[in-house]
Amino acid sequence: MKTLKQVKIGEDAVVVKLHGEGAVKRRIMDMGLTRGVAVRVRKVAPLGDPIEVTVRGYELSIRKADADRIEIE
Repeated sequence: MKTLKQVKIGEDAVVVKLHGEGAVKRRIMDMGLTRGVAVRVRKVAPLGDPIEVTVRGYELSIRKADADRIEIE
């Protein structure tokens, strides 16, 4: 299983599944990260957290802990 946390800068991925429960999963979905959506990693902060991605035409910063819950292909 590959997660969004493992994607390198400049690479594209497609969300396959969201792991987690309740409020955490709902928050990730509310940010636009749902199954089938294309994601591109734009930047990673100097200390590795957060990760900036482009999703649905806008930039989104997401914590590594949340990125690790997003399974991609």
